[in-house]
Amino acid sequence: MSDTLIARFGPAGNCDDFAAAGYKHSADMPIYAASFGLNAYEYQCGRGVRLSDDTAAALRLNAEQNGVQLSLHAPYFISLASDDPQKRDNSIRYILDSADAVARLGGNRIVVHPGGLGGLSREGATALASQTLTRAQAALDEAGLDFIHICPETMGKINQLGDLAEVMQFCAVDERFLPCIDFGHLNSRTHGGLASRADYERVLDTLENALGVERARQFHAHFSKIEYTDGGEKRHLTFEDMTFGPDPAPLMQAIADRGFTPTFICESAGTQTRDAKTLMTLYEEAAK
Repeated sequence: MSDTLIARFGPAGNCDDFAAAGYKHSADMPIYAASFGLNAYEYQCGRGVRLSDDTAAALRLNAEQNGVQLSLHAPYFISLASDDPQKRDNSIRYILDSADAVARLGGNRIVVHPGGLGGLSREGATALASQTLTRAQAALDEAGLDFIHICPETMGKINQLGDLAEVMQFCAVDERFLPCIDFGHLNSRTHGGLASRADYERVLDTLENALGVERARQFHAHFSKIEYTDGGEKRHLTFEDMTFGPDPAPLMQAIADRGFTPTFICESAGTQTRDAKTLMTLYEEAAK
């Protein structure tokens, strides 16, 4: 599974400064990201997979020429544990479409939201979602997309599937799965539970214990500061916010000390490229 040998950092989608810098097309984002020294970019298909072959080819070329690794966020409306079998079937199709799109981009990771509970208990919803993911992986294998890593994401709202333990169960479906650990989401659903390095270490220990060191060290990650309420996530913020966390510095120190090489995608609200650079700088300083 050693497809990532260095830690990677980059933005999710296009930041507010992208157009102001004179860029006109999303295909240029790898060039823009590389101008910050970044080496990752996550293409957003949250509202549906609509990636033309021309755009995919341009994105792939720009990424390859600038040393930027591409990943893709699958549609938000995936619902792995829906009580409607047709919606579960549609979710498998959305995952398949996302895998095809990221393959055309030259990438091999798709981030998948598990969705809601579908009226089931958390245990029942997790079991049903795991069955849907098993079918999704079979669909990828049949389509010749077996090299794509499905990355189930930890979610920010308490009434959603996707706490840390549930994502570890999803990753037990197939050894090719990699978790997408969204630290802002985990902080939101635990009402500020990521407040110290020890809190981060417990998350990383969970990954190692569930996945083994080799698989854990290559995990996918999202990071942003997020405002939360009693129900969990409310809205994404920027690194300038000093009220809500989490603080990235102790996490970068913990990652560096373990020799982990994850891919960190920053989802700050409009400043994701600049904030991704901050994450990279913190990691590089910690790794010295």
